Amino acid sequence: QVQLVESGGGLVQAGGSLTLSCAVPGRTIGSYGMGWFRQAPGKEREFVAALAWTGGRTYYADSVKGRATISRDNAKNTASLQMNSLKSEDTAVYYCAAALGGTGLGRVRTDYDAWGQGTQVTVSS
Repeated sequence: QVQLVESGGGLVQAGGSLTLSCAVPGRTIGSYGMGWFRQAPGKEREFVAALAWTGGRTYYADSVKGRATISRDNAKNTASLQMNSLKSEDTAVYYCAAALGGTGLGRVRTDYDAWGQGTQVTVSS
């Protein structure tokens, strides 16, 4: 079973930046598509960003486009999500996800096979 462990969440002021990390211990993630989702209180889990397993292709939700960057370090088996110009509406639990097959640019939950436990991001205004 693939285990994902997020870190890097916390409290940040509006306009600030944050980098979330996703470790995949014991696995080689070079063939995994990686994604980030988030869930705000009382809302459905929503797509944030995706990174294909090859070619460096990315896809972002409109709500974060231009403010977020998803990346991976295959040597360290980690994926990251950098968020800039944070807004109060970015407050949510952020989840890392891995797609073990396909192109890895999935934008819905069912495109992914493994999930982390989530890390809280709170943006104060």
